[in-house]
Amino acid sequence: MSSGIFSVAITGMNAAQIGMLTTGHNITNADTPGYNRQRIGQTTNIALATGAGFIGQGTHVQTVSRVYNSFLQSQINTSQTTASELGTYATQLKQIDNLLADVNAGLSPALQNFFKGVQTFAGNPSSIPSRDAFVSSAQTLATRFQTLGGRLDEMYQGVNEQISSTVSLINSYANQIATINERIMVAQSASNQPPNDLLDERDRLISDLNKEVKTTTVEQSDGSLSVFIGTGQQLVVGTRASQLDARPSVADGERVVVGLQNGPAYQELPESLISGGNLSGYLRFRSETLDKAANALGSVAASVALVYNAQQSLGQDLMGKTSADTGFASQIFQFGSVNVPKIIENTLNTGAGKIVATPATQPGQTAGYLPPSMSGGYFSTQLTSSDYEVRFLAGGNFAVKRLSDGVDVATGTGAGTVTFDGVSIDINAVGNNGDKFLIEPTREVARNLSVNPLVSADSRLLAAASPVRSGIGLNAGLPNSGTGTISTPSVAPGYTIPAAPVSITFNAGNLSGFPAGPVTVTNGGTTTTYNVPADPVPYTSGATITFGGVSFEISGGPANGDTFTIQSNANGVADGSNALRMGKLESQNTMLGDASAVGGKASFQGVYAQLVSQVGNKTREIQVTAAAQVTLLEQAQAARDSQSGVNLDEEAANLLRYQYAYQAAAKMLEAGTKMFDTVLSIAA
Repeated sequence: MSSGIFSVAITGMNAAQIGMLTTGHNITNADTPGYNRQRIGQTTNIALATGAGFIGQGTHVQTVSRVYNSFLQSQINTSQTTASELGTYATQLKQIDNLLADVNAGLSPALQNFFKGVQTFAGNPSSIPSRDAFVSSAQTLATRFQTLGGRLDEMYQGVNEQISSTVSLINSYANQIATINERIMVAQSASNQPPNDLLDERDRLISDLNKEVKTTTVEQSDGSLSVFIGTGQQLVVGTRASQLDARPSVADGERVVVGLQNGPAYQELPESLISGGNLSGYLRFRSETLDKAANALGSVAASVALVYNAQQSLGQDLMGKTSADTGFASQIFQFGSVNVPKIIENTLNTGAGKIVATPATQPGQTAGYLPPSMSGGYFSTQLTSSDYEVRFLAGGNFAVKRLSDGVDVATGTGAGTVTFDGVSIDINAVGNNGDKFLIEPTREVARNLSVNPLVSADSRLLAAASPVRSGIGLNAGLPNSGTGTISTPSVAPGYTIPAAPVSITFNAGNLSGFPAGPVTVTNGGTTTTYNVPADPVPYTSGATITFGGVSFEISGGPANGDTFTIQSNANGVADGSNALRMGKLESQNTMLGDASAVGGKASFQGVYAQLVSQVGNKTREIQVTAAAQVTLLEQAQAARDSQSGVNLDEEAANLLRYQYAYQAAAKMLEAGTKMFDTVLSIAA
C-alpha cells in the first residue's frame, strides 16, 4: 500500500512541478511579442484493478500546449498587412501632397508670377527692363518646374530603393521560416509533442512577414507551414524558401519591379498580384500617384513650353525679325538635352524594330510633339498625363495603347509617322510580333525645362509685336468717309507677310484687293472660302477674314471706296499685340485638346489645380482608412490577447494552486514514509 502511496504522491508532485514550470514560463514571457500562454494537459493514470475495485494510480501530464486561436491570429495578420500597406502609402502621399500644395514652393505661385511678367512685358514691349522682368519670371517658372520635377524623381528613386530593401527583408523572413519549419518538423517527430516556443516564433515571423507583404499559409501534416503570396506563388514550402528579386523592369530600366526567383527561373510579378504590406504600399503609391503626378506636372511644363514657343514663333522681335529671318529665336523654353518623348525599347524584344521622335518641321516646334493646334486665335496641346505602349503584331501591324485606360489610340502597318494625343513618333523599322516599346511623353519634361539661353542673354529676342499691322486707308486721296474700322491682325502658323501693302476696298457690299488665292470669311461659326479674284468677297460686319495666314475683322459701316490696309509691321517696336496674346493664354483653355482641333478643355492652372486636388483627396482618403485599419488591428490584437495573452493575476493564482498541489502531494509522500517506517518498526 505504501508503495502505491509513494507512486501516486510522486506523480502528483511531478504534475504540480510541471504546472509551476509552465506557469513560471508564462510569467517570464508576459512581455515577449507573439507569445501564446501555455497550459498543461493533465490526465489520470490507468487505475489498478483489485478485488476491492479500481484503485487510482495518480496522474501524469499528457502535453503542454499553447492557448492558441488560429482564427484570431489570422485576423491579426490580415489587419496587420492592410495597416502596413495603408500606413506606408499614407506616409509617401503626405510628402507629395506637401510638395505640390505648398503655397510658397508649389507651382501655382510661380505660374502667377510668370503671368504677371507676361502682362508687364505686354504693357511696355519696347522697354528692356520690362522684357528682362519677363525673362526673369520665365526663369523662375522653369526653375520651379525643375525643383518639383527633381523632387518627384528623388521620390521615384527612393521608392525603388524601398522596394529593394523590402524584398530583401521578405527573403530574410522566408529563409527564417524555412529554417524554423525544419526545426519544428524534427522536434515534433522526435517527441510527438508540439514545440510551443518554436511555433510561437514561426507565428511571429509570419506576422512580421505580413507587415511587408500579404501572405496565405497552409499547415502541412509534418508540422511545416507553406507560405504563399499573390495568387498562390510559393514563397516557402517545407524547408525550401523561394526568393523574391527586385530588378529593373524589362519595359523600363529605371523602374524596379518584383519577381519570383525559383532556381534559375525568374518570373516578373505584375504589380496587381502583390497586395498588402509595405511592399504593396510602395507599389501602389508609385503606380497610383507618383507616376501620375510626374506625368501631369510634365504635361503642364510641356504645354507651357509648346504653347508659348508657338506664340513666340508668330511674333516679331525688337529688331524687326520674324521666324523667316536668320537669328530669330523661335523658342522661349527648351527641354535641355533630354529626349522627349522618352522612348524605351523592351529588353525582351527579338526584332530590329526602331522608333524615334518625329523631327521638328516648324519654327518653335519640338521633336516628338505635334505642334499646338490653334482655335479661336489661341493655341492648345493634346498632351495627356498617360504613358503609351507600342506593340508590334503579326504581319507588320502595330497598335499604340494608352496605358491610363487601356485604349488603343493608333493602329497601322509598316514603317511611318504615327501621331496620337499630341505626340508624334516615327517607326523607322518594324519589330517582330510581340515586341514592345514604352513611350513616356511627359515624364521627364519638368525637371529638364529651361529658358532658351539666347533669350536669357538678350531679351530683345522676345517677339512682342505682330509681324503684320492693319490701317485705315484713303478714299480717292481723302480719309475714309464711312464708319468702318479694322482690327489688329493676328497670324497663324505658316503665315505669309505681304511683300507690299494690301489695300482692301469696300464697294457695293463687297471687298476687293486681296492677293490671288483663297480668302475665308468666318461668321457665327460658319466659314466660307472664296477664290480670289474669281469670287467676290461679300462684306459682313465683324466677320473674321483670313488670307495667307493673316486674320482680321472689319466692322461698322464703310462707305463705297473706303480702303483698309494690311502690311508688314516694319519698325513696330511699340507694338505689343503678340505679347498681349501671350498674356491672354493665362485664362485660355490651352490643354487637353483633341484631334478635332476645337481648342483645349483646361488652362495651365486648371490642370495643376486638379492634380493638387486629386493628390490631396487621395491623401486624406488613405489617412482616414489607415487610421481605421490601425483601430481594427488593435481590436484584433486585444481579442487575441484576451485568449492567448498572459494574465499575471491569473498566473499568480495558478502558481499558488500548483504550489498547494505540490505541498499536498509532498504530505502524501510524507504520510507514506511514516506508514513504511511503522511497518518496519513492527517487523523489528
